Amino acid sequence: MMTFFTILLVLIGANAIFMVFSLSGVSNGGKKAQEDLSNSESSKIYPLQSNSSKLKKAV
Repeated sequence: MMTFFTILLVLIGANAIFMVFSLSGVSNGGKKAQEDLSNSESSKIYPLQSNSSKLKKAV
């Protein structure tokens, strides 16, 4: 039983460390990616074509 709790606590600690590193990377990377998107002139947004008015009858 003690072995189980030891392994469990080690895994929870490792998970917490990995989560801290991943969240710090996301916060830094998100700002850079957003600046790149706002500065690029080649990014165009096209509207979606909705075909909801042309529904086919189900067989």
